Formats: sequence, structure tokens, C-alpha cells
Amino acid sequence: MITQHRIRRRMATTTPILLALLLLAFVALTLALGDRAAGRMASETLIRVTLVVGFWIFAGNSGVISFGHAAFACVGAYVSAWTTLNPAMKATLLPGLPPALAEAHWHVLPAALTAGLVAAALALVTGAAILRLSGIAASIATFAFLAMVNTIWANWTPVTGGTSSVVGLARYVTPWVALGWAIAAILAASLYAASASGLALRATREDEVAASASGIDQYRHRLLAYTLSAFFCGVGGALAGHFIGVINPDGFYLSLTFLMLAMLVVGGIGSLSGAVIGVLAVSLAVEALVRLEKGFTLGTTTFALPPGSQEIIIAVAMILVLVFRPAGLMAGREIMLPARWVTGRGTSQN
Repeated sequence: MITQHRIRRRMATTTPILLALLLLAFVALTLALGDRAAGRMASETLIRVTLVVGFWIFAGNSGVISFGHAAFACVGAYVSAWTTLNPAMKATLLPGLPPALAEAHWHVLPAALTAGLVAAALALVTGAAILRLSGIAASIATFAFLAMVNTIWANWTPVTGGTSSVVGLARYVTPWVALGWAIAAILAASLYAASASGLALRATREDEVAASASGIDQYRHRLLAYTLSAFFCGVGGALAGHFIGVINPDGFYLSLTFLMLAMLVVGGIGSLSGAVIGVLAVSLAVEALVRLEKGFTLGTTTFALPPGSQEIIIAVAMILVLVFRPAGLMAGREIMLPARWVTGRGTSQN
């Protein structure tokens, strides 16, 4: 006889599969349109899924809002640039690189993995100090970390190019490459959420005092989640660089931080499904607003939104969601198959 606990666990295992199928359908649909702009939008959206799901691994399970995860994307993007750019170009753009990096010319896949590992190592070191704080103090500390990384990267000109853009990155990322990484991030997030560490961390999110009294080491579980989330944000930064072909420190600063937060808030920070749905909803809205800013013709009249309208409208939408549906579109629920589908028969009350 199958217990309710087993049924819930089986239902939970269907969540990453359904989310992966949803993203696969999204890619297939956008590519079927035959619109080049839609294909680019699909790639960009899936890169955001990798970033936001990585962000959710920490923020969703711990309940601590981090403003610093864009810094890990920045580090990942530059690590990938240091290892993949043509050595002759690096000698011109980044003359201060150490010889090992100056001569490196890697494929994008090992570079992306290295970018994630470097971001994770940085998270392990910085998180060791930041995560001793809680609540708003921890959030402010993560924002200070973001500002530090941006300032260092903007002024470390011989190594990062400073405020000048680093160009020439291989345009490697297609919708299918981005889809693979997005699914990998979803699987990792789902496995972590179902692990003993993920369950313990969510217990501290719900009641920090009770969790501590039960012997849960909040600091250790937070640090593990912070490190894992930084890995996928670092990979997401590398993918962004190899999608656009150009990177700049300001591309991984406040605008990206706001966008990641907006997506997580709109979808709902309480569930992995919320993180994915939030990315899809906001990305589609942004794409529609960008096209409206370019204008469309109706008869003899051309209509167009004022430049910059997308940021204002997304901000208003975020406020409305916080007011009328503070738990987000998914309200903490996961997309999963119903119990009768995973058991094939009636459920036990044991």
C-alpha cells in the first residue's frame, strides 16, 4: 500500500520533467514561427531560466533575498571570455592577463563549466562571511558585494577592459544549447530541493528558531545552497556572453538584478515552477513591449510606446503582483502530475 508521503514524492519527481517539456515546447513553437527575432528571444529567455533557477536555489529555499547574484554572472562571463577569446585579441584588449590565461583558447563548454566553478568558489569564500548575517542585513551585504564586484571590474582595465566592452566572443549559444543548460539547472534545483539539505534549509526559512532548536545547522545549509546557486549564475553569465558576443560590467549590474528579482517575484519565490513561469511570463511581456516600442502601423496611423516603457510597465506589473498576489502567479505550488496518474490507483490514507 502506497503512503501519502510516497505519493507526494512521486508527484514531486514529475515537476522537473514537466518543466523541461514546457521549455521544449516553448523552443519548438518559437522556432516553428520562422522568425529570427523569436529565435533570439527564445535563447535569451532560456539563459534567464538558468540564471533565475540558479538564483532560486538559494533565495527560494532560504527565504533570504540576495542582490548579489548578478555579480556571479559577471564573473562567469569574464572567466569564459578570458579562456575562449583568441590570444591575439586578448593581447590587444586585455594586456594584463596572466600568461596562462593570455594563451588559453578553450572551447565554450569547458569554459562555461570553469566559469561556474570559479563563481561557486567565489560564493564559498564570500558567503562564509555574508551568510553569518540574517534577514535584511544579509540582503544588504549581498548588495554591497555586487557593488564591489562591479567597481573592481569597471576599474581593473588591463584584465577586464574596464568600462569598455570586451568584444569577439564566439556566438555559440543557440536555443538548443540554452535549453540544455536550462534543463540542467532545473534538474539540479529539483534534486537540491528534495535533498536533506534542501529540506533543512526550507525548515529554517519557515521557522528559524524551531529549526535551530531541532539541531539544524542553518549556516552550513545556506552556504551550500549559495555556492550551488552561484555555479549556475556563473554558467548563465558565460552563456549570455556567448549569446551576445560582447560583455561589459554594467550588463551584469542593477538592470540584471532587477530583472531576476522581477521574474522571481512575478512567478513566485516559493516554488521552482514559479521561477520558471516567472521567467517565461516576464520575457514574453518584455518582448511584446520592445516590439510595441518599435511601433506598429494600423491603417494610416503608426502607434508606438515611448522609449523605456518596458522598464516602467514591468515595474508596475511587479507592484501589482505584490499587492494582489504576493505569493506570485504559482503561489508556491509546483507543476506536477496528479496523484492518480503517478499511482494508477486510489491513494492510501496511511
